[in-house]
Amino acid sequence: MKAVGFLKSLPIEAQDSLLDVDLPEPEVLPNDLLVEIEAISVNPADAKRRIRTAAEQDHAEPFILGYDAVGIVRDKGPEVTGFTKGDRVWYAGDANRAGSYAAFQAVDHRIASHAPSSVSPAAAASLPLVSLTAWEMLFDRLQVPTKEAPASLLVIGGAGGVGSITMQLARKLTGLHLIATASRQETEDWCRDMGAHQVVNHRDLIAEVRAAGHETVSYITQYADTAQHWDAMCELIAPQGRIGTIVETPEKLDISALQGKSAALMWELMFTRSLFGTADMARQGQILARVARLVDDGIIRTTEQKTLHGLSAATLKKAHAIIETGRMIGKLVVAY
Repeated sequence: MKAVGFLKSLPIEAQDSLLDVDLPEPEVLPNDLLVEIEAISVNPADAKRRIRTAAEQDHAEPFILGYDAVGIVRDKGPEVTGFTKGDRVWYAGDANRAGSYAAFQAVDHRIASHAPSSVSPAAAASLPLVSLTAWEMLFDRLQVPTKEAPASLLVIGGAGGVGSITMQLARKLTGLHLIATASRQETEDWCRDMGAHQVVNHRDLIAEVRAAGHETVSYITQYADTAQHWDAMCELIAPQGRIGTIVETPEKLDISALQGKSAALMWELMFTRSLFGTADMARQGQILARVARLVDDGIIRTTEQKTLHGLSAATLKKAHAIIETGRMIGKLVVAY
């Protein structure tokens, strides 16, 4: 089958940063779906793995990136339930296995669901990874109540893929007052369109949030730079509040700064359940099924903002170059 992979961690403009390769179709394990991929989304995590995983030693075989995917089930393992050949499915994949930069991919059916039927495969491909991350952040990590509550959420990095879905979910499913960060007019407008009640500039976060009328906030989601905003987050979080982040940092953080407030720091990694085969791994399929219903009911919008075409190294190099600017609003998808 046709695929795109890499052997060395190189700058995206390098000739061999991504390569067109031919590989056998993946083996179908007992719990697997074999999916013929129609469209994918390219995430910052793709670029990070390309840059980091072969920095010191080349991969022995082409490393296939890619998480988000939408496609058609062509085969399934004997232990699969709930799916038949010909179903259109979506998922965000498993960091332990070959990714979605390929014509076919094998994925555990417990972390997949039927795709929404009201939007195109390309539009749907913008959602799985960010929706799982946002849902797990809000409801599993921060434990935000879904009932009306006089609470506030500060979304740092509101115009990105995860921030965009976090605000939609929080606006539609909770009673939170939403404050998003943005520094350009176009990102401010996008955040408001996604559901933010207020938008502040991250460059002077404490002053901006307080000028907006909030001495503290109940919850903070960090989707931009944990270390850069750490002191501000510790200052702004309310007593007994919760901070959630997806952004790793090599810098030392003074976590004792949260002690006096009995505040919590929660990490969210969407791949944790599949990486460790947790007992609740199937919850990811359930979340995706719920999000698909929200899309089909017109409650959640897809965040596809740019679409490229074709499964090729050239197309995916262009996609990585765009992602690495850090200025992408919403999501970039590739339709095969």
